[in-house]
Amino acid sequence: MKTGLIGVPQCGKTTIFSAITAAGAEGYATAPNRAVVTVPDPRIDALVALYRPPKVVPATLEVVDIPGLPAGATAAEGRGTRLLSHLKEADALLHVVRCFADPNVPFVHETIDPARDVEAIDLEMMVADSRTLARKIERLGKRVKAGDKDAIRESATCEKVLSGLNDGIPARRQGLTPQARRDVLDCNLVSLKPVLYVANVNSVEEFENEHVQKLREIAAADGAEVIAISGRDEAEVAGLPPAERDELLELLELESPAISRLIRAACQTLGLMTFFTAGPNEVHAWTCRAGATAPAAAGKIHSDMEKGFIRMEVIRVEDLLALGGETAAIKAGKRRIVGKDYEVQDGDVVVVRFSPRR
Repeated sequence: MKTGLIGVPQCGKTTIFSAITAAGAEGYATAPNRAVVTVPDPRIDALVALYRPPKVVPATLEVVDIPGLPAGATAAEGRGTRLLSHLKEADALLHVVRCFADPNVPFVHETIDPARDVEAIDLEMMVADSRTLARKIERLGKRVKAGDKDAIRESATCEKVLSGLNDGIPARRQGLTPQARRDVLDCNLVSLKPVLYVANVNSVEEFENEHVQKLREIAAADGAEVIAISGRDEAEVAGLPPAERDELLELLELESPAISRLIRAACQTLGLMTFFTAGPNEVHAWTCRAGATAPAAAGKIHSDMEKGFIRMEVIRVEDLLALGGETAAIKAGKRRIVGKDYEVQDGDVVVVRFSPRR
């Protein structure tokens, strides 16, 4: 799964990307920076402490730092097309909004205004989506004239969404039904992608400043979360040795770096949850969409497990850790045997029984 960092130029995206990845990404880029980051999860640490396996595989998330989107960016030939393709690649968007004023830190605007900056990015995405929808409506024209019911429905949906965009309403705020979402699925609308807002502030003391509060009001319209973060401080923290990092977090009275909270929140925005396979040889965290059935989750481990699925044995991670291992958990009656209709839950530790392909 991919999440894309977006924002107006000089909002602090690349600084935050560097903090996420500790990669020291170059600012003012015309091509996106990419990195695969580990999803912080104390549960996998506890499982590793329990089993002490030689191999540990944590959950990961791909993060793409998309170059800043100035006015008209997606409409421009060449570069605009490339930027739009990067947006379409992302499964969710981390919208970085500058929420601090500092004359020593350059900014594309003279003032700090989260509403203006969010609207500017939304406008770019809506312009791009409008062109995409118009092209689909044109493609459907002949089938609509021929009376194709599916084409008529899809075209009507596209017209309705396009009308909303023309009224300044991003697709994600239009209350699309599941059927409407299926009708525009092939359009891969960028303004329909889930958003997590990142309030970039100067220091932890500014986590609830007036600009952050304004951004929270804006995010409420999307039902979205806001993570306040000091990109500059987090980049410094990310570059410290573990002992010094823990000492600094204690000094700042923080349980974990804001970057860790941001990565976990990004996974939630993507609708992802984590389940585990664990034993003396390997502890592995797997991610799948919330609501995935047991066979679908098993397929994340290996495609043969999904095709030949028989059943799944499930123990909750908290029970496994509290009782000290699988044997004790089974004796305590904490293991469940589930079938194909079971929806795997976040924190399940599983064993898949399947019939191998011959």
